[in-house]
Amino acid sequence: MIRLAETAGKLPGVVVSREYKYACSDPGQDMIVQDVRKYGLNRVVVASCSPHLHELTFRKTVATAGQNPYLFHMVNIREHVSWVTEDPEAATAKAEALVKAAVLRAAFLRELEPRRFPVNPNVLVVGGGIAGIHTALTLANANKQVYLVEREPTIGGHMAQFDKTFPTLDCAACILTPKMTAVKQHPNIHLMTYCEVGEVSGFVGSFKVKVKKYPRYIDEDKCTGCGECIEACIFKEGKTPSEFDVGLSKRKPVYLSFPQAVPPIPVIDPEACIEFKSHKCPKSCVEACGDRAAIDFTQTTREVELEVGAVVVATGFKPFDARRLPQYGYGKHPNVYTSLEVERLVNASGPTLGQVVMRDGRKPESIGVLHCIGSRDENTNRYCSRVCCMYSLKLAHLLKEKTGAHIYNFYIDMRTPGKGFEEFYKRLLEEGISCIRGKVAEVSTWPQSPAEEGKLVLRVEDTLLGAVRRIPVDMVVLSVGLEPQADSGQTGRLFNLGCSSDGWFLERHPKLAPVDTFTDGVFLAGCCQGPKDIPDTVAQGGVAAAQSLALIDKGCVEIEPVTAFIDQEICSGCQICIAMCPYTAIQFDSEKSVAALNEALCKGCGTCVAACPSGAAQQNLFLDEQLFAEVQGVLV
Repeated sequence: MIRLAETAGKLPGVVVSREYKYACSDPGQDMIVQDVRKYGLNRVVVASCSPHLHELTFRKTVATAGQNPYLFHMVNIREHVSWVTEDPEAATAKAEALVKAAVLRAAFLRELEPRRFPVNPNVLVVGGGIAGIHTALTLANANKQVYLVEREPTIGGHMAQFDKTFPTLDCAACILTPKMTAVKQHPNIHLMTYCEVGEVSGFVGSFKVKVKKYPRYIDEDKCTGCGECIEACIFKEGKTPSEFDVGLSKRKPVYLSFPQAVPPIPVIDPEACIEFKSHKCPKSCVEACGDRAAIDFTQTTREVELEVGAVVVATGFKPFDARRLPQYGYGKHPNVYTSLEVERLVNASGPTLGQVVMRDGRKPESIGVLHCIGSRDENTNRYCSRVCCMYSLKLAHLLKEKTGAHIYNFYIDMRTPGKGFEEFYKRLLEEGISCIRGKVAEVSTWPQSPAEEGKLVLRVEDTLLGAVRRIPVDMVVLSVGLEPQADSGQTGRLFNLGCSSDGWFLERHPKLAPVDTFTDGVFLAGCCQGPKDIPDTVAQGGVAAAQSLALIDKGCVEIEPVTAFIDQEICSGCQICIAMCPYTAIQFDSEKSVAALNEALCKGCGTCVAACPSGAAQQNLFLDEQLFAEVQGVLV
């Protein structure tokens, strides 16, 4: 490093060159400030570690010294030299070339200033599960106007379907429904259920969002939620599988998802309603509604436009479809259930009022709970869904409590890392739950002994015993994993979000920015970012709300000036850059027949600069003369 500093000091234009081991430390930064002031320096080059890590640090240092922070350039001799070059002599020569290139480039740096744009103080929250609910309430309590958009007729998400929550066995509805009611009653929250985001434009601080509002065929302003239309429907017994009860019960064409639904406004299903099919319905629901006249069969999908400054995406997850693993017999054997179906079976407000009765009418005497269905599997999803072990133990406890059956839990590894989780696991063992370490190979109905007659037979290798076992049970519960929503790709395109290889939305940084995204002003909350339990979901919703508040309360947003610009004097209007821009930051000005760039949308990727045939598109900090000088420094 001493030799490198000596070589740099001899380069043209270099006034002072120093070697310091920890330049990013306070003493190192103070040294830079003092030298800038003492020698009147107007360019600063630091050769050390990654610009990704410390470029902002040194820019602030240069600004502290009274110079424009963009007259600073950083050379990465850690990743580009010392970590990848074994020969010390070659490494030193390479570092000298990079420093020379940086010095020549620095001479062409220009003073730049961040752009500032005002921020709309309203926030859009997409998704009405527990993540979206908590985010919306946090923002609303901070006196921000919040638009909460949920595509289902009610908010609540999957948590509303659960009976108890682990490890405390709190009633899920008891802790969720007060927050749902608080959303409905909060004056700062505009609740938009049965709605879906259709189009997003604009940029951080000024998003324009078009929301599709699907027809309920019931006027929300006139409906009182009395439910008389449901009672009066000529379908005395429902014929359509209930989505909320996962098909375990039937609902009428006019229905309320569940008794505590928010808002408590029924929906008319046009696919099941006779009025929509044949127009021969006596319309007893209309008669029951009376003078309120809330039922309106003429409603159509309409569009609502919103303007917001920040967006929180909390679109949640979907359960793994157990039919994708036919060896477990789901959909083939009637007494094979998914975990979500069992949640509804054991729930006192469920289709069986909490009585666990199988589809064949029997009460189970033995039950097998199979972990990792659709998780930790090379054929489906390689990741761990994080919640399956604990909710499987919870369901084992509830099933044992309600049926007295002998419960077997088949697991790969028991993962209980949370607060109180290990204690809950030990409690289950004390209750007599059998935990067998091994993944079930198949569920069959082929008896090989009288004890297996009329049973579901689980064939599994018990890895602790080192033997293959056949275990007959009456009922099988498949603990399905969590997957991204089926339309997560479409949602990602709307908000310009990246996705991991597994389909979860990508955060800006997995440790330092777990709710931020690469689209400024758009934040993530809950399971759309990855599998997590309710406490982690609520915590992330709070962080997303805090990040939104931090953005809004600044009053304006600063955009880094490392953006492209278009010299309209030489722009030929070919529009190649418009098609190439991944951020839709360039539009065509038809009056001038040239391309026009919106700096607020530009992320400085440089795609338009590389594609422009006339050289009209350029980028700050990457001008042609700067790059040519840098190349000259390396080669000469």
